[in-house]
Amino acid sequence: MSPRSRPPSLRVGLLAVLAPISLLLVAATSQPALPPDAFVALQAQSFQEPMQAPALSLPGVDGRPLRLQDLKGKVVVLNFWATWCVPCRQEMPAMERLYRDHRQRGLAVVAVNFNESKGEVERFLNELHLSFLVALDSDGAMARSFTVRGLPVTYLLSRDGRILWKAIGARDWDGPASRAYFESLLQTTRP
Repeated sequence: MSPRSRPPSLRVGLLAVLAPISLLLVAATSQPALPPDAFVALQAQSFQEPMQAPALSLPGVDGRPLRLQDLKGKVVVLNFWATWCVPCRQEMPAMERLYRDHRQRGLAVVAVNFNESKGEVERFLNELHLSFLVALDSDGAMARSFTVRGLPVTYLLSRDGRILWKAIGARDWDGPASRAYFESLLQTTRP
């Protein structure tokens, strides 16, 4: 019996069975296998089609220029924050632990401070003993280019500089869900 000669109900039934299988095969070959519960727990908003991140070129708090293109080959957690933002202050220690645990495996954390002086930012960094990269967005231009509307907001960039997802609000970056997510991500996306 040829496919065209099958009754319509049988063709619809076959499509109902085969369509989910084909979607799973496409998903399995196009994205790394990550723990779905871990991603859901992060409550991040994924993009249907990852897009190239805007060029970031800002002064680092250390005085050297910080450019996203210099981080190609790394998975980048890009966080927009301010010292006056209480949720930002609360998530920074967990972000530091995430960075320290995974930096040797290709994770970079870049914290973009929104519209504060270098002195304010340095005092904050010293108080919390933060060691990841910090950039100064003194006029808010970078925040605007990423369409940041509130703080904190975090973007995840792939090793080739594409934005994979964003998370609005503070997260427990070293909690069980985040650890499982980043463990799997860094294992499946080696350079």
